[in-house]
Amino acid sequence: MDLRRLWRHLTTWPLHTRRRFPAATLTAIETAIASVESRHAGEIRFAVETSLDLRSLRVGLEPRTRALEVFGLLRVWDTQRNNGVLIYLLMADRDVEIVADRGIAARVPTAQWEAVCRDMETHLREERWREGALAGVEGVAALLAEHFPHEGGDADEQPNRPVLL
Repeated sequence: MDLRRLWRHLTTWPLHTRRRFPAATLTAIETAIASVESRHAGEIRFAVETSLDLRSLRVGLEPRTRALEVFGLLRVWDTQRNNGVLIYLLMADRDVEIVADRGIAARVPTAQWEAVCRDMETHLREERWREGALAGVEGVAALLAEHFPHEGGDADEQPNRPVLL
């Protein structure tokens, strides 16, 4: 077990997350998601998790694996056109993962998702939480607009409000 990672997860509390993502920031993210969804046929969800529990750390749960779990728990996959995308931030690791449903993943190369993640992580390292979140939403929206353009009549099938886990 990585003791530095364990320490980060034990000392990163929900209060840290609420301070970095206050109501005004959550509203800004929600507004951005609602705005950009008019440019593409995808559904964006944004989730922030403070830290992992001891059991997850003991078994070495990686952020990507947890993002896949959250994708399922939040039912991001539950869209008519399989067009859901999860932006997942694990605060303790300052790691960003993007999980796209199969309808979108087949069209967007993994390297493009990873570029959006790295851009967000740059903001996070510099403590620019709001800017990083909004850059992530805009980056995902740009990819969706390019590869999954709006075709009219798309229903808003996923909540736009970010979730704090």
